[in-house]
Amino acid sequence: MKKIDIHTHIMPEKIPNWFQKFGYGEFIHLDPIADKPCCARMMKGDKFFREIESNCWEPKDRLIDMDNTAVDVQVLSTIPVLFNYWAKPTHGLETSRFFNDHIASCVDLFPTKFIGLGTVPLQDIDLAIQEMERCVTELKMPGIEIGSNINQINLSDKKFFPFWQAAQELNCSIFIHPWDMMGESDMTKYWLPWLVGMPAETSRAICSIIFGGVLEQFPKLKIAFAHGGGSFPATVGRVEHGFKVRPDLCAIDNAHNPRNYLGKFWVDSLVHDKDAFHLLQQTIGNEKICCGSDYPFPLGEHKPGELIESLDIDASIKKQMRDDNAMNGLA
Repeated sequence: MKKIDIHTHIMPEKIPNWFQKFGYGEFIHLDPIADKPCCARMMKGDKFFREIESNCWEPKDRLIDMDNTAVDVQVLSTIPVLFNYWAKPTHGLETSRFFNDHIASCVDLFPTKFIGLGTVPLQDIDLAIQEMERCVTELKMPGIEIGSNINQINLSDKKFFPFWQAAQELNCSIFIHPWDMMGESDMTKYWLPWLVGMPAETSRAICSIIFGGVLEQFPKLKIAFAHGGGSFPATVGRVEHGFKVRPDLCAIDNAHNPRNYLGKFWVDSLVHDKDAFHLLQQTIGNEKICCGSDYPFPLGEHKPGELIESLDIDASIKKQMRDDNAMNGLA
């Protein structure tokens, strides 16, 4: 009865101060808090970003939380604010390699408890492919995590096709996480970028990949989307209708109905609501839903898989979502 959480984030405790080294940008580093030894301030450049606890960087603390919530394996990926896609390509490669080496070291420490996903500098396709190859062949990672857009360029852009091709050839799984949300600066109040922007941003990524023909041209790609596919499951009918009534706008790169791609990508289970989960089952399918919590952040599911366990569904389906689907996506 194993439980695998495919959506957890980690960062190193000690990060070089690249803001000082490179002389620009909003690179993240941690400042310890003298009177709170288990906490640190995330600094974005020279500005305070957020306060985090030690379970964000300390593997042993995570193991305690995993035991308390009956999680057997965490899939580790970097925090999206660390993607650094805006950085100069060589600097993006340097930071990616640092974070990837850290995640690999966590897996080496506890190989039965952690699976690692890498990050790559997608502002430069050649460097991204180079680092993806290193993640898979040298660091033995089954996949990487990428953002929902790359400096506001959609993932359907033809410039990314060599990257998709390389991922397919490497059998490298891709976990797509929302970040740099469209319209973020217009809705800073009430935490709306996280409550509204993230679901829309994930739908943006799904629609871009479908309409752009990525899954059509690279059918063996293994792609998973965070947060239950965001707002896509609730709006796929609208997306399909738009495809039918305005093919001149929607079908310019892919003539196939968007609904045809349901069941061809994975999502995590992080939807916070039973009715939303039932919709996820109806649209995405039981075989493509994986337990995912967004640990260790407050908007995540604090007891991973609790919503799955609460559902009145067959025990074999729950097992699929706890374990089998994740392993199929990472195999």
